[in-house]
Amino acid sequence: MGKYEALAKKIVDEVGGKDNINSLTHCITRLRFKLKDESKAHDDVLKNMDGVVTVMKAGGQYQVVIGNHVPAVYDDVLAVAGISGSGSEDDGPAEKQKPFDAIIDVISSCFQPFLGALCAAGMIKGINALLIFFKLYENTSGTYITLNAIGDAVFYFLPLFVALTASRKFKLSEYTGLALGAALVYPAIQQSAIVVKGAKPLGAIFGVDYYTTFAGIPLIANNYTSSVIPIIFIIWLASKIQKWAKKVIPELVATFFVPMVVLLVTMPIGFLVVGPIISLLTELLNSGFNSVYGFSPILFGLLVGGLWQILVIFGLHWALIPMVMAQFGEQGWSNILGGQFAASFAQIAVLMALMFKIYKKKDRQLIVPSIISGIAGVTEPAIYGITLPRVKPFVISCIAAATAGAYAGMMNVTSYMMGGLGIFALPTMISNGRDGTANGAIGSVIHAVLSALIGMVVAFVLTMIFCEKEYDEEIIEVAPTINPTTKAKGIAPESISSPATGDLLPLRDAGDAAFAEGLLGQGAVIIPTIGEVVAPFDGIVMTLFPTKHAIGLISDKGTELLIHIGIDTVQLDGKYFKAFVKQGDVVKKGQKLVAFDIKAIEAAGFNTQIPIIVTNTQDYSKVDVKAAKHITPGTQFIAVA
Repeated sequence: MGKYEALAKKIVDEVGGKDNINSLTHCITRLRFKLKDESKAHDDVLKNMDGVVTVMKAGGQYQVVIGNHVPAVYDDVLAVAGISGSGSEDDGPAEKQKPFDAIIDVISSCFQPFLGALCAAGMIKGINALLIFFKLYENTSGTYITLNAIGDAVFYFLPLFVALTASRKFKLSEYTGLALGAALVYPAIQQSAIVVKGAKPLGAIFGVDYYTTFAGIPLIANNYTSSVIPIIFIIWLASKIQKWAKKVIPELVATFFVPMVVLLVTMPIGFLVVGPIISLLTELLNSGFNSVYGFSPILFGLLVGGLWQILVIFGLHWALIPMVMAQFGEQGWSNILGGQFAASFAQIAVLMALMFKIYKKKDRQLIVPSIISGIAGVTEPAIYGITLPRVKPFVISCIAAATAGAYAGMMNVTSYMMGGLGIFALPTMISNGRDGTANGAIGSVIHAVLSALIGMVVAFVLTMIFCEKEYDEEIIEVAPTINPTTKAKGIAPESISSPATGDLLPLRDAGDAAFAEGLLGQGAVIIPTIGEVVAPFDGIVMTLFPTKHAIGLISDKGTELLIHIGIDTVQLDGKYFKAFVKQGDVVKKGQKLVAFDIKAIEAAGFNTQIPIIVTNTQDYSKVDVKAAKHITPGTQFIAVA
């Protein structure tokens, strides 16, 4: 937790406890709770609490006004309350997302809560592999087995971890979700290789000869350990069945019978649907890869490198294993997996570049452990914690890995034994003398290293070019970029020009009590006639809220200004707004900052007035608003002394 843990605990207690919280979001100045029972919240206690400006109720929300540092308080409140901030069953319909965005959101949110454990496990696996590499102990020793169990458990039982977080995401009982995840990795299911009479026709369809049955229906056996997508689908299905079961099962017996119905209905459907689909896709991929390999090793390496990380996410990378085992059995070596060698190093290079792009404290803390884990070939922390949620870095890593894979295919990078991942795969590429290629004893090792370097260079350069900088959604440290003379002088008197065109009103006429009462600082209100906000002075963008409805600036003379476009327009989630700057940008007076559609916002039922607040009012002896009616950008309307 952060430095606001004590405040967060008090806030949670005074809003009625964590059990009274349906959901929690935040805007640029306040926490926005949806409470089950607002009468349980202690308004007066919260209003008088150090760290809380005031309390407001509007639009079905219980709003605790904090100030500009609300994102940090928000994170601590989530941690204290043990909630995800994503709402509950009764919150109403969720905002519609595009299918691809929805999938990425679900996957990344399912991994976010246990990324720390994932990174730690990856690092332990890497350390263990390193100690084996330097022959400090054998892979049969108790030390190796113990460390391997500690490091590998998270990855092997990944469906259990995802089951827990996905249950929170889809509002399923967490323990029911864990039971479903445990069933998915139950040893007997993984090893159900019972020969059933008449299996051949079905086996021919799915590429398998062995399966068991459930109630006489063929059940295809699959290895679900380390998989992600199957358990997410099963938990989503279970959440729907649970919702139905709660409606039809009497409350008196619901505690036991609802989970029983969910388990009995969901798991067989999951096995009967997920198993065959994965088997069919795996077989199709296997056939496809075989055809491509026969046509062009270069194209094969490009596809394997580019698709490897995606295949791992969906649990379809097993499609390549039969090809690898067949080559080892027939000739004692395989050049199937050479194309994927550089994939982890492409991820590493993306992370290295993101060190120059990401300034969000929580994310930066994950980057170094993810790099260490990636060196050992364990890229899950990097994928699920950093690159996949942002999409663009993940795509770049795939492009870079494809480029490196094409080189590996062209140079016939070969493995002579099954072995480790990442740098620990290199020893497996030392020739055993059975290879008929011209690579020589360590030729494959050299070309594998070169392929990794190619992937890293491509990944690093593309990330630096195409990925934007990210900052915490709170007041960032801007002192190093402020004019040196300003830094020396500190706060100085200043006249501030209007950031918008419209009619000027006193702050007391603001449509929001926190602004109108001057609780966040002194200022004025503009009723805009043109949907555009410009920089009122030379300075820096301290904060640009993701919904683009609010922007915080600091001038070269030290004035901190909040420009809040509309009242409660955070609920529009960026619709009708367009930003022309980003957080951390240096801006000049008159430069366009944000454009917005006045008519569309008003048609959506929102007030478009713009409160403009000097948020460091306490630093001045006087904040004077000039008397004016209609003002335009360039008109001096606030003076601070």
